[in-house]
Amino acid sequence: MAVLEAEDIKFIKNGRLILDVEHFSLPAGEVTALIGVNGAGKTSLMQILALLQQPTSGRIFFKGQQVHRGNLLKLRQKMAFVFQQPLLLDMSVRKNIEIGLRFRKVPKKEMDRRVQEWLEKLGIYHLADGPVRYLSGGEAQRVSIARALALEPEVLFLDEPFTGLDSPTRGQLLLDIANLLHGTKIATLFVTHDYAEIPHLAHRLSVLDHGKLIQTGTPQEIYRQPKNETVTRLLQWLPLRGEMQGGRSRIEKEALA
Repeated sequence: MAVLEAEDIKFIKNGRLILDVEHFSLPAGEVTALIGVNGAGKTSLMQILALLQQPTSGRIFFKGQQVHRGNLLKLRQKMAFVFQQPLLLDMSVRKNIEIGLRFRKVPKKEMDRRVQEWLEKLGIYHLADGPVRYLSGGEAQRVSIARALALEPEVLFLDEPFTGLDSPTRGQLLLDIANLLHGTKIATLFVTHDYAEIPHLAHRLSVLDHGKLIQTGTPQEIYRQPKNETVTRLLQWLPLRGEMQGGRSRIEKEALA
């Protein structure tokens, strides 16, 4: 079942057609990776799906319900973002995770339960009452992810969340997030420029080129049957599970380093 769907989306900015997408969906319980060269329209599509940018034309549906001005804010509260930069406030780890829950007026007992749960699941409980200013990059991103997942979103947007981290930290965080998300009902959109991350996290892969979706399928399907030369070029370095030299991908080797 698709949690979020976009139909006939066009987005024009400064007289230029940025997006022309006939249909795009995010199924419940799946991670969809979105790739494309710089300027392909990935950021614009993500912002439109997250209800942060209004398209020039087209429709967005949340569980079959069309998004409109009257339900926009309510539906935004069913979504969460993790950005490339953690965007933490200068307070304790615990308070950073609490902040979205306070904004949404989650009762204190429930808020405490969720914060405790995600501190433990992200392996940062020992940092809970310390200031975020002393965290490493990987620790800060774990706080950002805990903050997003504590909201119990139905849709999660991951905007290059592993970029800028050192190799062992990045590899371990990627594998941890995959373990946390797989088996949930969260519909996730994952934007990345490092295609080695895709086989470990994504169930589906969508390729965007010049504002158009040119192919969607499993990473294996697209790798083995690319629709055109553009897709072939983009995916030439994509490693697939079971097809990596030595039985381990670069990501797994980084996590073990």
